Amino acid sequence: MCAATADTPETPGDTVPGDTTPEDKMEAVLNLSKRRGFVFPSAEIYGGFRSTYDYGPIGVLLLRNVKDAWWRSMVQLRHDVVGLDASILTPPAVWQASGHLANFTDPLVDCRNCKERFRLDKLDDPEVCPNCGKHGTFTEARQFNLMFKTHAGPVESAGTEAYLRPETAQGMFMNFANVLNTSRKKPPFGIAQVGKSFRNEITPGNFVFRTREFEQMEMEFFVPPAEADEWYRYWCAERFRWYVELGIPEDELRLRPHDPDELSHYSSGTSDVEFAFPWGWDELEGIANRGDYDLTAHADASGEKLDFFDQATGERYRPHVIEPAAGATRTMMAFLLSAFHTETVRDETRTVLRLHPRLAPYKVAVLPLSKKPELAGVAAEVLNLVQPRWMCDYDETQAIGRRYRRQDELGTPFCVTVDFDTLEDRAVTVRDRDSMDQVRVPIDALVDHLGDVLGL
Repeated sequence: MCAATADTPETPGDTVPGDTTPEDKMEAVLNLSKRRGFVFPSAEIYGGFRSTYDYGPIGVLLLRNVKDAWWRSMVQLRHDVVGLDASILTPPAVWQASGHLANFTDPLVDCRNCKERFRLDKLDDPEVCPNCGKHGTFTEARQFNLMFKTHAGPVESAGTEAYLRPETAQGMFMNFANVLNTSRKKPPFGIAQVGKSFRNEITPGNFVFRTREFEQMEMEFFVPPAEADEWYRYWCAERFRWYVELGIPEDELRLRPHDPDELSHYSSGTSDVEFAFPWGWDELEGIANRGDYDLTAHADASGEKLDFFDQATGERYRPHVIEPAAGATRTMMAFLLSAFHTETVRDETRTVLRLHPRLAPYKVAVLPLSKKPELAGVAAEVLNLVQPRWMCDYDETQAIGRRYRRQDELGTPFCVTVDFDTLEDRAVTVRDRDSMDQVRVPIDALVDHLGDVLGL
């Protein structure tokens, strides 16, 4: 690794050709995730626990920033959407009404030869076991409910059964009347929620893409029935635009309408925002026109009125619902994969995450050129200036070139280097992650400068 000084410019070169295949990129991102503290296998010291992951010091910041960016776009910058945080534990009556107890299932088969278990609808050939290669060894398919069941209270009995929610949507439907009566909103308006969901997936995999414990970012947008198609088209375009604005190139995304045989029983139209993952196109987010199915189901089951009376027109109706529902963890993974780049600098490979500043785990890194006390004091002063406004890193160990490379791998947009000239001119060197350009900025003007270049 080059030991560049703060005033030694770096010049980016060509993209490293060895990192062009999807398999190579996936392996490199997996390695980076563990090495730099993005994602760790859960319970690793006990041999791990399949399909569960812990988000490390860097990953927890990236995941939080993804959720905050979604919340900012969906709630903060809108006047027609409010937030909610509903319970994870829910009684069976909710899932009976929603259809999950009867329909939230996957077809499951077992291989009689190798004893492995598979989802029938995910097999390339339903007659051949992908594990042992035997033909005609599968059992008859049986339906496997994906919900996690538990018990609430000190006694396990049928009357104490509860479920961990498999989606966040039902909490918003159940609270439709509560929100309507307390928020002074009327259709069209939305209820948004970010939270954990749990599905007992038969075949989890592809890193954090499909896990049994995950986070969702969902919004239920309640509209007059006659406006449902218009709002469905609006949210399809709006949600696609969000990914592009945060840095994923359009050629790595597509909006795919579901074929008629793919549609859920309640949907009159669904489109998926898909990302070009290393294994192929796969879903980041679904936007569904759910009609009035959910409100009707819960109104019928509970006996409560879940409709809206428009005093201006004298009309009473049950709103239709447009639902944009995204996976926070798989969205974080897509941003990570899209931002990952390697290039040659001074005959060495530089790995850099070109994350949008809003998503970057650290916005600024403060780096004293050495650990000498006279620099450490000024570096602490600089850190105290920028830290109240942005999430910052502080690093005083190793050569400055190595520290730059570490921040490149973390996706930090700007490094602020305090050197010995700082003691004389009260200025610092600000290095841009993407261009590696360096400019000298007075300490007194640093916060304003960073605000301008970060745009935050």
